[in-house]
Amino acid sequence: MNIKKEEISKVVKKAVEEVQIVDLHTHIFDLRFKDLLLWGVDDLLTYHYLIAEVMRLSDMPYDELWKMSVKDQSNLIWKKLFIENSPVSEATRGVITVLKSVGLDPSKRDLEGYRKFFASKKVDEYIDLVFKTAHIKYVVMTNDPFVEDERKIWIKNEKGDARFKSALRIDPLLVKWPSSYLKLKEWGYDVEEKLTEKAFSEIKRFLSDWIDRMNPVYMAASLPPEFKIPSDTETALIIENAIIPVSYEHNVPFAMMIGAKKLSNPQLKLAGDSVGKADINTVEYLARMYPHNKFLITMLSRENQHELVVAARKFRNIHVFGCWWFLNNPSVVDEITRERMEMLGLSFTPQHSDARVLDQLIYKWDHSKKVIEKVLTDKYSDILEDGWVITEEEVKRDVEKLFGGEFEAFLKRRF
Repeated sequence: MNIKKEEISKVVKKAVEEVQIVDLHTHIFDLRFKDLLLWGVDDLLTYHYLIAEVMRLSDMPYDELWKMSVKDQSNLIWKKLFIENSPVSEATRGVITVLKSVGLDPSKRDLEGYRKFFASKKVDEYIDLVFKTAHIKYVVMTNDPFVEDERKIWIKNEKGDARFKSALRIDPLLVKWPSSYLKLKEWGYDVEEKLTEKAFSEIKRFLSDWIDRMNPVYMAASLPPEFKIPSDTETALIIENAIIPVSYEHNVPFAMMIGAKKLSNPQLKLAGDSVGKADINTVEYLARMYPHNKFLITMLSRENQHELVVAARKFRNIHVFGCWWFLNNPSVVDEITRERMEMLGLSFTPQHSDARVLDQLIYKWDHSKKVIEKVLTDKYSDILEDGWVITEEEVKRDVEKLFGGEFEAFLKRRF
């Protein structure tokens, strides 16, 4: 049955609320990884977004902060950002959303009571609660074989939770080759620092071994604003001579997250990264030169978004995804989602959570879904006003595409 214009908001809201989400980029882990899986109120409060916020309001030396326990850091952040100031930033609001969503009362401002709640939970049961609350079908982790605590888990070859898919993270290979080659050598790969044909062959063998071990959804790297291909940099040479052929051979897309300026303020550690505008010519070059390869692309600078959408219109082997890091604010998500929908239709994935703490799946999707719902409602209203007709099934179909369907279809395509 066709939907009337005055009904469209209600129909879209229902479809978005009920859709099962594919979260295609996170930093959370399944139970195999034990302490690497962060969850609960103290991990929420000490998230690096909040670390950066609290240090703006404090005269405390950075070193003093890092000497504090997680609980003490959490107490400081709660006092400074929630009690002495109202939690209106996106990251602080997210904590409030999580507390409310899991059945706690934010108005009590009872940090110790919240701690008791989480301490009473078994982590496996809490995973189930979070996935149910956020309507998550599955998440894609970030798995770096250069991190020893992760590597040793993969070497054990234990079976994981099917709701947690893997992604092979290869940043060290691309941006830290002078130290990473030593690790490869230690692990039995015949490489030297000089990038010869033999070295490329061994890098490809390393990647193939880990693809066989992990069965990753994609390979991924976070890359700086100055990232450029073609060039004679180690990063560019390894991508063209190793990543690209392995990506094609195994039909595993290469995800590039471009624009991160690492440690602009090193005293903030993980919270110290910044953003810079990147060169879209690199993205277009790769898509043009390797038309049978698949590229997942997100860019960190707001200034890059229009160029990226135009590039995706021209190259069907580019799949644009998410509003990453500093873009993950409702006002910016709204702007970028409208721009993408107006130029790409439904052939993109508007959001991923980038969650580092399990609980963040709740708030990041709750907040983003409300924005995407409004954008989609407005777009349907426009075409209904012009005489088009839409059914409830068509709305459901479109919503499923935006929340994972288009991503899964892209993975299966061979260009």
